[in-house]
Amino acid sequence: MPTKPLDPKLITEIDGYLEPDVPNIIRRHDLFRQWKDNIDEHEGGYDSFTKGYLKFGLIVGSNGEVVYREWAPNVREANLIGDFNEWNRSSHPMKKNDFGVWEITIPPTSTGECAIPHDSKIKISMVTPSGQRIERIPTWIRRVTQDLSVSPVYDARFWNPPESQKYKFKNARPPQPRDAKIYEAHVGISTSEGRVGTYKEFTQNILPRIKRLGYNIIQLMAIMEHAYYASFGYQVTSFFAASSRYGSPEDLKELIDTAHGMGLTVLLDIVHSHACKNVLDGLNEFDGTDHLYFHEGGKGRHELWDSRLFNYGSHEVLRFLMSNLRFWMEEYQFDGFRFDGVTSMMYKHHGIGAGFSGGYHEYFGDSADLEAIVYLMLANDAMHTLHPSVITIAEDVSGMPLLCIPTDRGGVGFDYRLSMAIPDMWIKLLKHKSDDEWDLANIVHTLTNRRHGEKSIAYCESHDQALVGDKTIAFWLMDKEMYTHMSDLTEMTPIIARGLALHKMIRLLTHSLGGEGYLNFEGNEFGHPEWLDFPREGNNNSFHYARRQWNVVDEPLLRYKYLNEFDAAMNNLEGQKGWLAAPQAYVSLKHDVDKVLVYERAGVLFIFNFHPSQSFTDYRVGIETAGEYTVVLTTDEPRFGGFNNARPGGQYFTTPMEWNGRKNFLQVYLPSRTALVLALAN
Repeated sequence: MPTKPLDPKLITEIDGYLEPDVPNIIRRHDLFRQWKDNIDEHEGGYDSFTKGYLKFGLIVGSNGEVVYREWAPNVREANLIGDFNEWNRSSHPMKKNDFGVWEITIPPTSTGECAIPHDSKIKISMVTPSGQRIERIPTWIRRVTQDLSVSPVYDARFWNPPESQKYKFKNARPPQPRDAKIYEAHVGISTSEGRVGTYKEFTQNILPRIKRLGYNIIQLMAIMEHAYYASFGYQVTSFFAASSRYGSPEDLKELIDTAHGMGLTVLLDIVHSHACKNVLDGLNEFDGTDHLYFHEGGKGRHELWDSRLFNYGSHEVLRFLMSNLRFWMEEYQFDGFRFDGVTSMMYKHHGIGAGFSGGYHEYFGDSADLEAIVYLMLANDAMHTLHPSVITIAEDVSGMPLLCIPTDRGGVGFDYRLSMAIPDMWIKLLKHKSDDEWDLANIVHTLTNRRHGEKSIAYCESHDQALVGDKTIAFWLMDKEMYTHMSDLTEMTPIIARGLALHKMIRLLTHSLGGEGYLNFEGNEFGHPEWLDFPREGNNNSFHYARRQWNVVDEPLLRYKYLNEFDAAMNNLEGQKGWLAAPQAYVSLKHDVDKVLVYERAGVLFIFNFHPSQSFTDYRVGIETAGEYTVVLTTDEPRFGGFNNARPGGQYFTTPMEWNGRKNFLQVYLPSRTALVLALAN
């Protein structure tokens, strides 16, 4: 049954300002419908189309035979070579069909075993029309390994462990959380030691930390295989291979299954915006041409990232990418994706030199890359159709309207967008403004400026801010004193006192006001010292900064534990009160002289005093619902490194008189640089 055309009224009901752009949005949706109907008619629908990984690559049959298929229309000859045939370039020729797909069946041995040994090396050897022989790693390969002592180039491995060694999933996926509290993590840096961490260590050591901190979603970076460790996983070479740096595919499955058993949802940071330009172990020039998976010429190259750009208008490229999404969900049981580089995909200029003022002409005009946008629509629609509980998050800096609206209402179909303006605001404030220059109205505007009906993930800082060349919030606040005054045995200096207080307040404010979800990059919950820098030529291949120093938060004498405890208290209180799933907050006060900010969300009252020196007695704040309130959280508790001037508990009765646009008021003591959270006493 053909996909229904889009009713223009659905668009203007969401946002009346979109009226002039309705024709462009309809056109985009029509292209999406054509692709979807084409997939239905010729491929048997999403279910069949996204199972390319069960047809392409090396597929093992129940009888031990191996069928290998590869799309390489340009070459005139193809042979499967590897350890199994002593790298003989003529013993295992492949046959090409009318669609440019090469195929070979390797029968089992006489004893019924697979003729290609498990974990043995393998390649495809091809001859181009000019007679040049080229050898490549199969594009759908599921395991590749790197021996840097020999070469940085990856080897393809035939991964087919015996049944007894295959990981069997034990736990069901947790239900989709309504309050997305995301812990962004990188397996390799998740050790305190100067080396690459493993999947096994992450499962054993890091999952319990994440659970205790009250997060319910883990977002794993740098899982798709990448030749260069320092690329942070964003220069992908093998799209179906889980990085072998951290262990085996079975180890990653165990990690995800263990997380599910703890009630944690697991997202993959997926990179479909570009691909590594490597030829020998990547997709680039796979069949000797410039344009198999990518656009040819300049259109197929990203000048800033020095990488290749996909041709999203190609049927086989769509099969490859959409099957890639399905593969990670089915084979590894990931629960969804954070799509990297969405801005680069959606615009022909890739966001390079684009300021994005918020004018709607920037989104739907000639600069929009319709092929890429339609791919994102198909990807979201397919995954939500096949797995209704999937979560998809867009990394987009442009503010594209309808990005997080379902495709049947004219949207691109994501569940959440990352609020990328928020971390920029915090860094600019800490870098350029003194505390008394903080503009509360501007802070509130940045935190609440999101598209109606579209969900956002708020964050103070992500991996971007932790990288070398930038500074984390903790480092902006406390800088060199982190080396000398983070011990309880040393003086609580004004810089450390301010740093601890503001670090907690910034997180709580962002968490409760900034979105429908919250994200933290691992280590920032305890104010991780220093920066992140991967081993590379420029630092003598040192691992010193390519790790997370759990030792500092686990040391009882150090003050990092206070920030960590606060993170857990904040997340766990949200778990009880549910403000992330509630409608946007009502802000009743932004007092720029007092530096006091007051708002309510989910029936919870948040009060912040950002004043660097002034405390207030009996400060009157508005509240809508009458009753007896009590303090359920304060940043000033001693267990969070506070001074105990504002304490949890107590009785605060409302007075039925309008105040700041609310029906009632109550009065509290507000110490300087302190936040209070009040809720109705049970």
